[in-house]
This record gives sequence, structure tokens and C-alpha cells, in this order.
Amino acid sequence: MISPFEFLEGLRDNNNREWFAMHKPEYEAIRQSWIADLQRLIDIMATEFDPSLAHVDAKSCLYRIYRDTRFSPDKTPYKTYFSALLSPAGRHWDKAAYYIHCGVDECALYGGVWCPPSPMLKKLRAAIVDNIDEFREIISDPELNRLYPGWYGRKLKTIPKGYDRNHPEAELLRLTEYGKEHILDRSFFEKSDWPEQAALTFRVLKPLMDFLNYSIDE
Repeated sequence: MISPFEFLEGLRDNNNREWFAMHKPEYEAIRQSWIADLQRLIDIMATEFDPSLAHVDAKSCLYRIYRDTRFSPDKTPYKTYFSALLSPAGRHWDKAAYYIHCGVDECALYGGVWCPPSPMLKKLRAAIVDNIDEFREIISDPELNRLYPGWYGRKLKTIPKGYDRNHPEAELLRLTEYGKEHILDRSFFEKSDWPEQAALTFRVLKPLMDFLNYSIDE
């Protein structure tokens, strides 16, 4: 069986339905291997530090390789990456979650909340301000900052409405997403123990994920 990256590179260079149809058996074999690895990762995470993932089926976490081209100027039909969102409800989740991206142009592990609707974002900002000591302790963890430096996502140019422009937490309040990113080399996914290594990396995010989801649910 060819490696996932060999397949994705071929797809990148031949992003059309004819090529994909010819290589569908290769894709299916790679997909089944990807699902098995994801299930192993989910089971490790559920057992060792995140019981909310218990009984989650890896297939429910997978994103399709088929692109939605209806409103995009790019009409190529396929993504050139494999991806999955790990949450108690699989990929259908709008709170803090773990995300895996394995592609020809980017490989990374992510965790946090992306594109939250306005009410949720306001709730998160209020929770951070009201519990700033706890939040600061979480995001000051040396291992978190080593593996996930800075914040991933968009931020406002100015402080959001309702907060003083000189607010001591202005930098945190300007964020419109609370996400963390751990960049990987593709060789990470070529190792047989990558699910075990990914679980170790995701584990560092757990206190932040708990804070975000508790704040959303409160």
C-alpha cells in the first residue's frame, strides 16, 4: 500500500474525478488505516485523560475528502488532506475540541474553540475576565507553551465593545477564537506509534479544554 502522502501528492497533481476513480481502491485502503489509527488515538485519550471520548466512533470524527465547491471559486473536487475533529459528538460539535490535520501542505494538531458565535464568544470573554487567575495559571503552563506557542486564530484590531481600551486583559479579549496549534512534520504521521504520540501532545491541552467547555456550558 502506498503511503497517505504519496496518495495525497498524486491527488494534488491530478485533482479530478477520473484520477480519483482510478485510485479509489488505494484511497479506501488508506482511509481504513486512518480510521483504525484514529480509533486507537480516541481510545487512548478516553482511557488516560478524557473520558468524554469514551465510546466515540472514529468514523463519526472524520471529515469527507470531497470538497464543497458550491460557493468556492476553486472547483477542484477533492481535499489534499485527511482531517478529523475529536469530540464527544464526533465532528458535529461547536464547543472546544481536538482537531487533526494531515496534508501535503500542512500537518498539525489543534485544540480549542474556532469561529464561536457571538453569544458564545461573549460568554468566553466574560469567563476569562471573571476567572483570570485560573485562566492565567492554565495558559502559563511551560509544557503548553512549548508545544502550543501563542494563540491560533483571528483577533480584533481593537478591544471589543463593552471593555475599557486599557483593560489589563486586552490581548486575550481581542481574540475571536481560542485555539492552540502544534505544527508537525509529515514524518510524524509516517511512524507507527503516531496515535500514542498525538495522545501525549493532546493531553497537555486538557485543562484549557475543560475551562473553555465549562465556561460555555455554565
